[in-house]
Amino acid sequence: MLAILKKEINTFFASPIGYLVIAIFLILNGIFLWLFKGEFNILDYGFADLSPFFLLAPWILIFLIPAITMRSFADEKKQGTLELLLTKPISSLSIVLGKYFGALILIIIALLPTLLYVYTVYKLGSPVGNLDMGSTIGSYIGLLFLVGSYTAIGVFTSSITDNQIVAFIAAVFICLVFYIGFEGLADFTSNYAIAQLGMSTHFKSMSRGVLDTRDILYFLSVSLLFLILTKVNLNKEQK
Repeated sequence: MLAILKKEINTFFASPIGYLVIAIFLILNGIFLWLFKGEFNILDYGFADLSPFFLLAPWILIFLIPAITMRSFADEKKQGTLELLLTKPISSLSIVLGKYFGALILIIIALLPTLLYVYTVYKLGSPVGNLDMGSTIGSYIGLLFLVGSYTAIGVFTSSITDNQIVAFIAAVFICLVFYIGFEGLADFTSNYAIAQLGMSTHFKSMSRGVLDTRDILYFLSVSLLFLILTKVNLNKEQK
């Protein structure tokens, strides 16, 4: 598993695409949070709070993560190297986890520079330090769980096709359904229990700084579900 994880990271940073994806994520966040006037602008928000970032980040990540994961298995299939990989003395579960954690680490690397926002808002507060760290930490933890689920979905869609564009579009669609689709369906049917099936409800709950076991189990369950489905697809390739 570790060998595959290292290969994923090395492959990503061996080409300009890896740096470009991370740069686009940081530039988009920077533009919306600090330059463009609007609801996401932290300077216009009026409070020493990072809520605009945590409202914006899930939407940018819906496109960023599929862009990272779309090549996980699709590229291997297209080049014909997946069959070779499956003949090696390594379990399909190890292959799936190696691909998953490789992509997850890359996304966490992209998130690390955003910690600068925390320091900036902390210093801009009046008085200095007037920042709800409990809510901020909870939001970052929630974002990590959200990222984990997005990544599992992206790896899964990459395992069902040899076309990276198809894998990207499918991942974006499924992530949208899980993030906002169930909440929209709950509003439409006035059955708000349906909203509990969506990521947005659980992410917002964690963003308040309350780490509820139900929210954590939800994200872990979604990630596990799509990793299992990925393993099933891989087992089919072995037959």
